[in-house]
Amino acid sequence: MAWLILTIAGFFEVGWAVGLKYTEGFTRLWPTLGTIASMVVSLFLLGVAMKSLPVGSAYAVWVGVGAVGTVLLGIFLFGESANPARMISVALIVAGIVGLKISTPAEPPTPPAESREESR
Repeated sequence: MAWLILTIAGFFEVGWAVGLKYTEGFTRLWPTLGTIASMVVSLFLLGVAMKSLPVGSAYAVWVGVGAVGTVLLGIFLFGESANPARMISVALIVAGIVGLKISTPAEPPTPPAESREESR
């Protein structure tokens, strides 16, 4: 379930990254409010996912989903270049996301043990 939540958080990251373009420097009210809402939801869901996923894997996958989604929407919405080098780079990010998913242990991480010794 944490991976699904993390993926949804990544989609909201795409929403706020693309939303920034529509805010025109935060001068348009509704796009600005939508962008801020996407930021809040994205970070909240990332935090929820990190309760049961390792921080390194969770953050890297979140950023990767956001990067891939933002590049693809940039191509489709804004006519950005889809040259072979960009597409290969996006494919490498996707491969990294899949690699992290496959190699991340299924059990939740344990927090570091707190020292029981008192400072003197």
